[in-house]
Amino acid sequence: MKKPQDGNREDVHVVAKPSDIRVFAEGWIRAWNVRDVESVLTHYADEVVFTSPTALRLLPASGGTVRGKAELREYWTSALGKNPGLHFDLLALYEGVDTIVLFYQNQAGATVSEVLTFRDGLIISGHAAHAVDRV
Repeated sequence: MKKPQDGNREDVHVVAKPSDIRVFAEGWIRAWNVRDVESVLTHYADEVVFTSPTALRLLPASGGTVRGKAELREYWTSALGKNPGLHFDLLALYEGVDTIVLFYQNQAGATVSEVLTFRDGLIISGHAAHAVDRV
């Protein structure tokens, strides 16, 4: 977090995640389950960076990285069109300093961890990690 210099509040970034991460997580899952991309996107900053193995599979030229809310909207809308049965069940929720991790199971039974980092109350980076064979 930046410190104000000479009282200039414009230099300050508030690192703030939702005060009730359980409510946030349940709403995030619910929005995905009703396929409401716009509701999901309300939590993301315009300059968000998102990485995902699914993005790599569906958009190979991206290298698995989607930059900006507009590109994220396009990617998620396209991905939902290819996955009409999408459904998530929240299994666990983890809290860090400016980060939360949602651990959920998708409609295929696969588990996913979604790491979301916040700044100024919005998600500035998200990283999806899909389970591999058990260790």
